[in-house]
Amino acid sequence: MPKPTKAYRSKTFLSSTAARPLRILSEYIEPKSRFDHYKVEDTIVFYGSARIPSPAQAEERLAAAREAGEDLARAEAAKELSRYFEATRELAYRLTEWSKSLGEGGRRFVVCSGGGPGIMEAANRGASEAKGLNIGLNISLPIEESHNPHITRELQLDFHYFFMRKFWFAYLAKAIVVMPGGFGTLDELFEILTLVQTRRIRKHMPIVLFGTDYWGKVIDFETLARYGTINEEDIDLCFRTDSVDQAFDYLTEQLGTYALDEPGATL
Repeated sequence: MPKPTKAYRSKTFLSSTAARPLRILSEYIEPKSRFDHYKVEDTIVFYGSARIPSPAQAEERLAAAREAGEDLARAEAAKELSRYFEATRELAYRLTEWSKSLGEGGRRFVVCSGGGPGIMEAANRGASEAKGLNIGLNISLPIEESHNPHITRELQLDFHYFFMRKFWFAYLAKAIVVMPGGFGTLDELFEILTLVQTRRIRKHMPIVLFGTDYWGKVIDFETLARYGTINEEDIDLCFRTDSVDQAFDYLTEQLGTYALDEPGATL
């Protein structure tokens, strides 16, 4: 008679509805073991669109659109947005260099992204070019998004559950940078804002909303305040800017004041 398979070795069981709590728990324990091993205690999270190309990619698409005589408006919009790719790359680079200068072995305020292309790739690339650790928290989707090639290999993670991925974004974060993006970016931004507003996140959480023209058209915070659906002071939960210098100065001042002496994940 064949030997029965132990439950923890049974792929059929582990993939079943009954084992869902184990799968959820594994997406907490396995990432935690990696962060503990590499002494990653806090992060700077970059959110933004996977669809924003690098300037070089944008130029290629624009040239191809002009040659084909189609999708020109879309290619021109991508070219306009590509400046945020470079801004992300530069900001991640400078924050990583600043973090390394703190004498903590480069493991403070580690750049973290969703691990995919676009703005996520720019953040990981900037941190990698500064020779720093960086994290990619990827999510499995029906249309697969591969990891970008700039993530520190040992800190490249894949998630099935969006809410566990969001947990790891928020749990380790000591600052958030939000570049232009779509539904996913809006979802991530508003979840963080809700957690900060309701004080479910108790730590000080500087949030940079980068791209004043874009975000001014996409979200009208002033209208929300005027109708009373948020308070006036809630508008100031985000620091809005178009300048890498301003974003860098704001984040390093905030982190130096509120987070430098408080390593570790807290909510």
